[in-house]
Amino acid sequence: MTSPAAIMADYQVEAYNTAKESENKIHDDTVARKFGFSGGLVPGVDVYAYMTHPAVQRWGKDWLARGTGECRLVKPVYEGATATISALAIAGEEEAMAISVESAGQICAQGTARLPTVAPQPPDLADFPVAALPDERPPASAASLPIGAMLGTYTKHCGAEIETAYQADVREDLPLYATNSLIHPGHLLRFGNWALTQNVVLGPWIHVSSAVQHFATAQHGEDLSIRARIINNFERKGHLFVELDALILAQGSRLLARLAHTAIYQPRQVQG
Repeated sequence: MTSPAAIMADYQVEAYNTAKESENKIHDDTVARKFGFSGGLVPGVDVYAYMTHPAVQRWGKDWLARGTGECRLVKPVYEGATATISALAIAGEEEAMAISVESAGQICAQGTARLPTVAPQPPDLADFPVAALPDERPPASAASLPIGAMLGTYTKHCGAEIETAYQADVREDLPLYATNSLIHPGHLLRFGNWALTQNVVLGPWIHVSSAVQHFATAQHGEDLSIRARIINNFERKGHLFVELDALILAQGSRLLARLAHTAIYQPRQVQG
């Protein structure tokens, strides 16, 4: 059997932990070691950012405007380690690639990127109504993350300085972003995390997977927001999971992306 062909040369990044000071202590070396890891985890949303590089390198703004991306986070990536991103052809699909991230001899993440001829019909914004953020965040639980509930809408201004700093953190070097004043797709994925952290109080928690459908590019200087609905909350092997279906918008009305986002909001080690 013929092995899948590499679409382009491997892309390498010296991983950087952007979340060492965050509320999520799974990114703290001391806490992460108590969970059996070698140190603080590089955020999964940043690993996804690394994975988008070959898609944007190949398809440019077209992928940012209507492409899809999926990632499943398998093993941790640690700060200072080299992450190698590989893009391989998918048999029978012309505008598609399978993407993997390898670090320290292990596959750490796997996913795909595709460029459809046209984007699918966008969802109705009325199905994702704006909701208020809580005055005081409750602890994350099945009760505070009930299936069907809309989380409070979180909004953040993404100016040029913020975006430039973000791209430096994820080691992005494609000139397309600066030339066109574009927001990075990894930055958009962070909104999936913020939908949770701005609505409930979490202990150490872990981003598991995401799937993104782009509908438009995001520009420097825009106010970006996320409207997220909880579509599942379940236990598996002692971990408590939450799944979100969310829309990311610019200026409150222009649809940028639809996001499926899954996280372990309470690892079994916390319960123990």
